[in-house]
Amino acid sequence: MVVRTNSERSVVNHFLAELRDESIQKDPLRFRRNLERIGEVMAYELSKTLDYAEREVISPLGTARVDLTVDKPVLATILRAGLPLHQGLLNYFDRADCAFVSAYRKHRTGEDGFDIEVEYMSSPSLEDRVLIISDPMLATGRSMVLVYKALLRLGKPKALHIVSVIASAEGIEHVKSHLPPNTRIWVAAVDEEMTAQAYIVPGLGDAGDLAYGAKL
Repeated sequence: MVVRTNSERSVVNHFLAELRDESIQKDPLRFRRNLERIGEVMAYELSKTLDYAEREVISPLGTARVDLTVDKPVLATILRAGLPLHQGLLNYFDRADCAFVSAYRKHRTGEDGFDIEVEYMSSPSLEDRVLIISDPMLATGRSMVLVYKALLRLGKPKALHIVSVIASAEGIEHVKSHLPPNTRIWVAAVDEEMTAQAYIVPGLGDAGDLAYGAKL
């Protein structure tokens, strides 16, 4: 299931426009904050799918009955570009556990192609947990699938959510065909094209470099 947060007019369109705008995205602080704000919106929308139970809350003047979530999700992200989006999710799921994965493109010498390598992983047990994996750009979808498979060594989640800001149509299809059928994919926009180097078009460029500076 794919959920697009820009399917209706909302302030998310402004955050997304600033992420894409080549004159505004040069401000790394604003770029990171816009990723974070989209993460907050997606956390709110995603929270509607979780399990809830009624609880009593005692105020100074009486007792209120409130539906509170019984799920404590695990928020996983792919370093380094995923950190601001992850922070937005964590701002709302403030009692969540966190997982971090380092995955990168290893370009083949003298070729246009590349392989995805998972280098580092830190995570709690995922057995019967709600797992939310965030990465701002879902291009080919290969990184996301490899990260999920690597995380499975730590247990089988009861539910899986993928959170991205911009996805390619090809990336969404790849994820849908390689991840569990009940996976929910949350995106702010879907772009139809990709370059030969697997950059989404029109996209926004390299999210990691824009957020944290160019890498060698």
